[in-house]
Amino acid sequence: MPEHWANGRCPRDLYDHPVVHVTWRDAQAYATWAGKSLPAADQWEKAARGTSGRTFPWGDQRTAAKCNVRETGVERTTSVSRYHSGVSPYGVYDMVGNVWEWLATATTPGRYELRGSAFTSPLFRGVPAVPNDANDTMHDDDNGFRCVATPEQMEPVNR
Repeated sequence: MPEHWANGRCPRDLYDHPVVHVTWRDAQAYATWAGKSLPAADQWEKAARGTSGRTFPWGDQRTAAKCNVRETGVERTTSVSRYHSGVSPYGVYDMVGNVWEWLATATTPGRYELRGSAFTSPLFRGVPAVPNDANDTMHDDDNGFRCVATPEQMEPVNR
């Protein structure tokens, strides 16, 4: 459990926020437990930019109001569905801002890519094509993850 969850329980006001203070290993373990995986860098970037290669999920305009980055002044995570005008061509929220997201892609032994930037980052750091990385034991209040699944993984468990 993340260290800021009292008694190992998610605070009610964070139910629809990304989970933070997780290492890459925590994120990988959760994805495996859930029968999913962390996205590879190319999967994550396509989900963010679409097939046309947009600069940002919403297009090519630099618009901080479409995501939770430093310029918005929120200074904390927000609901994962707050920024409707910032969704990607595939309808994915928060591909820029809110929290840095761990990816499955290793950059060097013990280091993995992070993408998307966070509420603590300026907008220019969130350009989906720009990689970032960190040690797999790093955890902070501005990094989390998302899972991906193949169609086969999405089939109901009880048939």
